[in-house]
Amino acid sequence: MNPLIILSMATGLVPTLAIAETSIRLDFASGILAIQEEAAEAAVANGGDLNTTSPTATAGGGPSAEQLAKAAQNPVADMISLPFQSNLTFPTGPGDNAQWVLNIQPVIPIKISDDINLITRTILPVINAPSPAAGVSSDFGLGDLQFTAFFSPAKTSEIIWGVGPVLQFPTATSDRLGTDKWSAGPSVVALTMQGPWVIGGLVQNVWSYAGSGENAVNSLLMQPFINYNLPDGWYLTTSPVFTANWKADADNRWTVPLGGGFGRVMRIGSQPVNIQLQGFYNVEKPAGVGEWSIRFQIQLLFPTG
Repeated sequence: MNPLIILSMATGLVPTLAIAETSIRLDFASGILAIQEEAAEAAVANGGDLNTTSPTATAGGGPSAEQLAKAAQNPVADMISLPFQSNLTFPTGPGDNAQWVLNIQPVIPIKISDDINLITRTILPVINAPSPAAGVSSDFGLGDLQFTAFFSPAKTSEIIWGVGPVLQFPTATSDRLGTDKWSAGPSVVALTMQGPWVIGGLVQNVWSYAGSGENAVNSLLMQPFINYNLPDGWYLTTSPVFTANWKADADNRWTVPLGGGFGRVMRIGSQPVNIQLQGFYNVEKPAGVGEWSIRFQIQLLFPTG
């Protein structure tokens, strides 16, 4: 997904590949899931701790806010969700403006068998890139679409994992907003849930194999995530997205943000939602990329059962 899912850390001054790498970012605080009777029984046996791929039911017939928060932090949970992730990166461009990216990221699980789930994640970025130079207009449109499919055990123990392909399609409406390349590669995620902690990470790399873009794609994405869950659905979180463009020179290869924030799972009317806010500072970045970024996400959760 860097190509893949990437947070808006690029600017109009950055080459097309850098914009693509930073325009779609994976956010793993996603989710809601289908509640299954089997999962509920497992939760009771575990003392209510959500250590499976599905959230557990409460006595009231639905998952608690704490259970939903913990499930939403599992990238390969058996759940359906619709995150809208807004990323603002600044200062960018000669006018020290901000680049804005809205990632629309539906997550849909598919049951392959009693033992295997397929978790699909599609990311479509809507990008507003500021002018890269005097006399050049800003750009607004779609970026490259990215699709990831994680094959993951339906039942897990201490280590939860998923592995599968990531595909990137040249859907950008402007050369500045995408790579104009078809790209693909492997993606793997692993995590553990211990008490209030949800800790893990995702790694993926994509290479271009077709397309008319001038620059070949060879890019890495790494996203560690650490969540500490509090009462009433509140949680503390950090999930920076590190990217590397292996085609760039050493001084412009890495984007390394550090930071974090907080979130809460709650209900707006009858609709469960996961709301999250994080801030990051780029301790390492390519030329022209903004130093600061703010990530705000509203994620609609659709539990069943």
